[in-house]
Amino acid sequence: MKTAQLPPVRVEPSVREEIEAVLRDGESLSEFVETATIEAARRRQAQEAFLARGRASLAQARRTGEFYPADEALDRMRERLQTKMQSLRQGKSGSGGKSGKDGKGSKGTAGAKR
Repeated sequence: MKTAQLPPVRVEPSVREEIEAVLRDGESLSEFVETATIEAARRRQAQEAFLARGRASLAQARRTGEFYPADEALDRMRERLQTKMQSLRQGKSGSGGKSGKDGKGSKGTAGAKR
């Protein structure tokens, strides 16, 4: 497969020095820039996907009229976090996404009705 070039990036000498100071053994400046660029693109993709899920959830809530108070959703997330932390402390691999007193979970929705 042919490779493609990214446009050259002009930076202040101090920026280049700062980057060079954190290069790992054997890592080139080009490798660092490539890695940083890929990670930034993936982060933006994840952010866009997160926003899309949020917009879809809001649209569904508006269609169905089912809204949940923020404190209820946060309480549910705290419960799931506590369950996961407890299982990790006990050396278990986790609860497979299930949480709550009934163990049935909520298909990953923090604000699901109980």
